[in-house]
Amino acid sequence: MRYIADFHLHSKYSRATSREMDLRHLNQWAKLKGIDILGTGDFTHPLWFKELEEKLTPLGNGLYQLKDISKKSSIYFILTTEISCIYKKSGKTRRIHLLVFAPNLEVVRKLNQRLEKNYNLHSDGRPILGIDAKELLKIILDVSPENFVVPAHAWTPWYAIFGSKSGFDSLEECFGEMALEIYALETGLSSDPPMNWRWSYLDKYTLISNSDAHSPENLGREANVFEFSDKEISYQKIIESIKTRKNFVFTIEFFPEEGKYYLDGHRDCQISLLPKETKKLKGICPVCGRPLTIGVLHRIDDLADREAPRQGGAPGFKSIIPLKEIIAQTYGVKKTAKKVKEKYLELIKKTEKGEFSALLDLEEKELLKIASPRIVQGIIKARKGEIAKSAGYDGVYGEIKILFEESKRVFQEKIF
Repeated sequence: MRYIADFHLHSKYSRATSREMDLRHLNQWAKLKGIDILGTGDFTHPLWFKELEEKLTPLGNGLYQLKDISKKSSIYFILTTEISCIYKKSGKTRRIHLLVFAPNLEVVRKLNQRLEKNYNLHSDGRPILGIDAKELLKIILDVSPENFVVPAHAWTPWYAIFGSKSGFDSLEECFGEMALEIYALETGLSSDPPMNWRWSYLDKYTLISNSDAHSPENLGREANVFEFSDKEISYQKIIESIKTRKNFVFTIEFFPEEGKYYLDGHRDCQISLLPKETKKLKGICPVCGRPLTIGVLHRIDDLADREAPRQGGAPGFKSIIPLKEIIAQTYGVKKTAKKVKEKYLELIKKTEKGEFSALLDLEEKELLKIASPRIVQGIIKARKGEIAKSAGYDGVYGEIKILFEESKRVFQEKIF
């Protein structure tokens, strides 16, 4: 059986998040999306941890479901959090984000108690700790060897293991001998598997993808797809699958150009540059004369040692455009338009397994039974990669435009 999992997201207790990032809304939107397993996010925050204890029921396999609703109505929850480490190492300030998995609430309680002795867990759902990432990894695994740690959004310039502003050139440089305890990396929205496959050093690490959602509607913009039998599904099986790649089928990806750190540039100066252009300018903005923010593509170019296809045994990937964006482009309006949400919900109700079934599974003739020809055209073209890309840079999201084929009949569908 196929399981779609999104492990990295944030609760209402994190900064700059929707107030609807609570368990009820997370469950509701995961169902709409077709997500089967969702990270809780933010388990280090005391108030969120209290809600997890009160509102989740353990299934005895390291996974949880919502209390007070039927099992069929609840997705699976897996305990996760993101921790920000800010510290000095080798003469440079390091800002590293780690995604942490835990096998049960009792282990989470012990980890939180351990961290609370020296750090403030109350101020943010994603706590900022003044601790070396290596030392934090030691603490996490000392609390329980079943805990699991993945460097988050590995290439983001400011807060990542390989980030251009504060990262390292290898996991060993960051974690020392503890690097042996790292089995996977999160690619982040501004990179996809083929970009990472260019660096042979990463061949031994599994690449995972998650939404890092701050609002329910952004759940699943990136995700992971596994194949398990109903009897197999458990926390241990999921972690084993990430470590070994067994039963890990593919990841669901943003087009990386849409990510907000794909190219180099300066947001304030409204300038974006390819790596070769930045190198000609010696990394200096031609508008203001200050250093440019070096993006993910440039950073990968610096570390890459090949132009290589998918490596043997690595999960595949499928790039998507979220359905609300497809609907918005279909009618030439913003994705926040009221009518877009209405059309989205109307379409989703006609599917058996939510948004992902429409984006990934249904054939064109099946899609035409539940959606207009122009929306179907958008879905099919997104699958084929028939799109135009305007890449993001320095915190500005890029744009992915579907290359629609105009006709009189289709054009009329633009009018509500």
